Amino acid sequence: MIGKGTSIAHTGTSIDYGWNQEKGAEVVLSQHLAGENPKDITEEFRLVQEENTRCQKNTLSFILSPTRKDGRNLTKAQLREMTQRFIKEMQLKERQAIAFVHRDKAHTHVHLYVNRIGFDGKAYNDSFIGKRSQLAAENVAKEMGLTTVKEVQLEKELDSIKVRMEIKDIHHKVMESDRPKTLDSYIKAMQERNVEVIPTINRANKLQGFRFQYEGHNFKASEVHRSMSGGRIMAQLSRNKGVTKPKEIGKSVQLLGKTVELGTNLATGIAKNIIKKTIKKAIDTGIGI
Repeated sequence: MIGKGTSIAHTGTSIDYGWNQEKGAEVVLSQHLAGENPKDITEEFRLVQEENTRCQKNTLSFILSPTRKDGRNLTKAQLREMTQRFIKEMQLKERQAIAFVHRDKAHTHVHLYVNRIGFDGKAYNDSFIGKRSQLAAENVAKEMGLTTVKEVQLEKELDSIKVRMEIKDIHHKVMESDRPKTLDSYIKAMQERNVEVIPTINRANKLQGFRFQYEGHNFKASEVHRSMSGGRIMAQLSRNKGVTKPKEIGKSVQLLGKTVELGTNLATGIAKNIIKKTIKKAIDTGIGI
C-alpha cells in the first residue's frame, strides 16, 4: 500500500472531487461530522478553520492506494479499518475527517480529507507530511497483512531482472542462429521474437544507441546487459559482414530505408569492440606470439 499526503487550501473543491458519483465514490469513513453532502461537510470544516485564520493550507489531503490485487479483495469495512488505522498512525483521531473510496479504475484507492485545524484552533504540524504518510501506510499494511511498498518494489525489481534476462537470451539466440549482418535484419529478427528494438537518434540525425521494449518494459541497451551496448551490437553486426578492422567501419548505416550517421560515441564503441575481438582472436589462435 502507498500513502501520499499534502496540505491544501481548496477544501470544497477537493471534497467535491472525493464525493464524485461518476467515479463510483462511496463514503467509507466520517469522523466528527454531521453533514451528508460536500457543501455541508465543507461548511463544517470552515467553522472550525475560522478558529485559525493564519493557516491558509488548512486541510490535509491523503490518498491511500492498496495494490491492485489487495484493492480488488478489500471490502468497505476493511477499507474503513485501513483508513482508521492510518488516521491513528498520523495522530489525527480528534479531528474532522471524511474518506471516500474510488473504484472507477482498476486501482482501488481512498481519498481522505482531514481538517488541519483542531477543535482547539491549533494547526496540525505538516512537516515532512509526504514521508510520514508513506511510513504510516507501510505500518498499516503490515498490521493488516497487505502488500507493502517495499514488497511492491522488490516484486518490480525481480520482474525487471527476469525481463532483462529474457531480452538478453533472445538477443544471443538471434546473433547465434540468424547471424544478422545489417541493423535492419537484426531489428526484424528481434521483432519476430516479440522484442522491439528502438534506435535512439539525436536531433542531428545521428544514431546514438538502442532501447529494447518487451512485455511492457522499456530499457536502454546497456541496462539490459553490458554485452548489449550499442557499440557491441553494431560491432557484432560488422563482424558478421566480415569487417575486422576499425578503418573498414563506415560512418553511416542503413536504417529502415534511410541513411543515418553514427554518433561519435557509438562509432568509437564499435571500433573498440572490433579491436578487442581481433586481439582476443589473435591470442586464442597464437597468432603473433
